[in-house]
Amino acid sequence: PTFFSVMSNRFSDIELQEEEGIPTEEFLESCYAIVPVLDKLGPTVFAPVKMDFVGNIKKINQKYITNKEEFDTLQKIVLHEVNAGVAQVRNSATEALLWLKRGLKFLKGFLTEVKNGEKNIQTAL
Repeated sequence: PTFFSVMSNRFSDIELQEEEGIPTEEFLESCYAIVPVLDKLGPTVFAPVKMDFVGNIKKINQKYITNKEEFDTLQKIVLHEVNAGVAQVRNSATEALLWLKRGLKFLKGFLTEVKNGEKNIQTAL
């Protein structure tokens, strides 16, 4: 078994809601499950990435817990913030989601490089 095969929450297990989108709670749980990977990869090298990653997860979670029923999907959070005119405000959940997506994409790219045989961490980064 690998770290990834025994993860309790995986993005691939999230069931998209037909009209509503990505369930917030399951998405956040999957994001939190990735955090230990950053420690395994290198607590020093990945410390800034981890801080950014966790900070963005927390911002989205803070919005979610204000009204779990209303914000049960990421799309509902974003639409709420767009309609309220705060989506582009610093530290909004929408901004946090944007940066979290970028962080996930970066991590995926890095892990793909390692999987493809890159031994030099700087090159993979």
